[in-house]
Amino acid sequence: MLIQVLGSAAGGGFPQWNCNCANCGGFRRGTVRATSRTQSSIALSQDGEDWLLVNASPDVLTQIAQTAALQPSRSTRDSRIKAVLLMDAQIDHVTGLLMLRERDSPLPIMATEEVFSDLGSGFPITAILSHYCGVAPVTLPLDGPAPAIDGMPEIGLQAVALESKPPPYSPHRSRPRVGDNIGLLITNRLNGARAFYAPGLATVSPVLLEHMATCQVVMVDGTFWTNDEMSRQGLSRKSALDMGHLPQSGEGGMITQLSRLPGHVRKVLIHINNTNPILIEDSAERRELDDHGIEVAFDGMALSL
Repeated sequence: MLIQVLGSAAGGGFPQWNCNCANCGGFRRGTVRATSRTQSSIALSQDGEDWLLVNASPDVLTQIAQTAALQPSRSTRDSRIKAVLLMDAQIDHVTGLLMLRERDSPLPIMATEEVFSDLGSGFPITAILSHYCGVAPVTLPLDGPAPAIDGMPEIGLQAVALESKPPPYSPHRSRPRVGDNIGLLITNRLNGARAFYAPGLATVSPVLLEHMATCQVVMVDGTFWTNDEMSRQGLSRKSALDMGHLPQSGEGGMITQLSRLPGHVRKVLIHINNTNPILIEDSAERRELDDHGIEVAFDGMALSL
């Protein structure tokens, strides 16, 4: 089974179009060692032919152009994207659905009831797509395996409810529901190998750690280094936790949580905000991650299970 990182940045990408922070400004001036990134998304395949897109970022067309395996080649009109699975209803994870509207058949979208409710009201993408290719909705259960993906029987999926927040546009922003945000357990049914994916993660519970300990790879929220990262730079009054993201550093942070996993687990951070110092490849923060055996995802990163 193949896992392809299409985008590794948080909303806005890196560098962010309107940001002149130390990271973004330094990248444009060429004074820091860093790599540009599109907004977070991964793709899964059992054979490299057909793919499940996990989140559809606003950069999806660029990501397809940069990923030969996703490009049409079998007929005049062709898509190797069999379906899209949504982890939440955040704008940076769903806006790309609109870019896939030229399909000649309804687009299969897998999501929880809560995510579908936000996409049918606060940000009515499903209604918009009904005027183009249409949508074939598949509801993800929170208490068992997800329905099999047509033509991809070797990939097993299970949604795991997470403690986090729905999008700012959601009427449930201040009253989160179970199912607003999920993690994804991914299983290669041929060999039993597993991965866990959660680009938005505010709390790592004991049960979640147990799930992660059974995996060969965990790819989790790398948005912020510190809880006050945005406020210290004068960019927002909200903390990382206010926005539903567990920072890497500090007591109980992501580094501490990932250090509790067995040594065989490969640990990767994704959904990295443009302000996060781990984007700078020779930073002290990046060296600290290296010391803990934690990797930083990059666009084009490929993993095999």
